[in-house]
Amino acid sequence: MSRAQRSPAELFTAAEGGDRAALARLLSLVERGGDGARAVARLAAPRAGEAYTIGLTGAPGSGKSTLTSAIIKHVRAQGDEMAVLAVDPSSPFTGGAILGDRVRMQDHATDPGVFIRSMATRGHLGGLSLATPEAIRLLDAVGQRWILVETVGVGQVEVEVAGKADTTVVVVTPGWGDSVQANKAGLMEVADVFVINKADRSGVEQTRRDLMQMLELSAETAVPGEGGGWPVPIVATVGSTGEGVVELWEAILAHRQHATAGGLLERRRRFRLGEELREIVARRLEQRARDVCTGERWDALTDDVLAGDVDPWTAADQMLGSSFCMEQPAESGRL
Repeated sequence: MSRAQRSPAELFTAAEGGDRAALARLLSLVERGGDGARAVARLAAPRAGEAYTIGLTGAPGSGKSTLTSAIIKHVRAQGDEMAVLAVDPSSPFTGGAILGDRVRMQDHATDPGVFIRSMATRGHLGGLSLATPEAIRLLDAVGQRWILVETVGVGQVEVEVAGKADTTVVVVTPGWGDSVQANKAGLMEVADVFVINKADRSGVEQTRRDLMQMLELSAETAVPGEGGGWPVPIVATVGSTGEGVVELWEAILAHRQHATAGGLLERRRRFRLGEELREIVARRLEQRARDVCTGERWDALTDDVLAGDVDPWTAADQMLGSSFCMEQPAESGRL
């Protein structure tokens, strides 16, 4: 059988043995979704659970990719391997290619201890919210122990994806105060470590004071126990020179130790799995709804609503009753 025709199981075995091309093809299956992605998920799930994930997010132009490259260099100097998922929710016409500043990460492309994959939504029914954790699980299953997820910006999708990591790093730049105020709600919720990158510019201390003030306000309104008592550190870095990267990595390791010792890591992972399962159920029900909302019965109900003979909610109940044939559980109304 040719390499192009290998099954997911054969590709998975090859990827476990270090075949990077096989791993890339498996990730493509994950991105596309469907039966191929489900086959990969069944193979990966029993073997995953050992990797540690780091989410890295921040505004465009904050130097995330340059900083990621510096982190990779430091981790490799310690003798560890690293995988990077560069998450891009842009149009599939770009193919999720490593563009612009991400070219810098290609300095590590020939290093067998580094695996870099740019990831776009493509055809996955659940979009990035489902494709990303599935990709992480696959990388984990084939032996990656450090996985860094870098997102392109601080929109809702990007913050949600980065915030699903074990440790989330939020990158800002000097003079970013106005943007911090505009985005602080989402960022304050996910940040385990703040980084002021491009710290060779002026305004670092003012940005640090702004962040400290925001952290204090956030602490005052936080639900007791949710943050696990972690004092969010603020680290200054210069990604282009590597300055501060050692301190950043130490902060990440300290958060990992804190989260592991206090049970926060286990709680986070359980919560993430619950959210993933809920999203899968919602997406499958959504697809089923789209499938049944066709045909003569659908057309007749639409005509009834148009004529005013029935209201939309009643019509929807009738459609669900005849198509889904779903009975409500005796104990509750949950699916």
